[in-house]
Amino acid sequence: MFDLLPDRVPWYIVGPSLGLLIVIFFLVMNQPLGASGAYVHSLRFAQRKTNVATWRVWYFAGIFLGGILTTQILRDTSKLRTGYGAMTGVLNTGPTVLLVFIGAIIMGYGAKIAGGCTSGHGLCGTSQRSPASVAATGTYMTTAILTTLIIRVLTGGDL
Repeated sequence: MFDLLPDRVPWYIVGPSLGLLIVIFFLVMNQPLGASGAYVHSLRFAQRKTNVATWRVWYFAGIFLGGILTTQILRDTSKLRTGYGAMTGVLNTGPTVLLVFIGAIIMGYGAKIAGGCTSGHGLCGTSQRSPASVAATGTYMTTAILTTLIIRVLTGGDL
């Protein structure tokens, strides 16, 4: 195919764009924009339950399809891209899949306990000055930094 997208969009474009998106979204919808909420509403939709915000189902589908589009279709490569190249370079595929699966379960459990995901708390909750979101964001950022440090030490800096 063709290489349409850069490897990374600069922070000074993405950061203000996300901030503007959140402000506009609150003005138009009066609701936060979080990925775990989209997942919950998509699950409710699939189970044919009531009280489903249809826009959140489309948001969830867009996250999934957008990821496939940008990693598989719009990249000039014949290899299947997973996003875990650094990890699979150090570990075999089996342990990588197991670690990603365990991590996903822990993240889902954490989002359930915390009442939202990292994007919901970190972007939307802190912008609303929610004490719970500030505490959740501080907790997951600290955990992420410590986890990264431990992994770097255990792998000798390979990851």
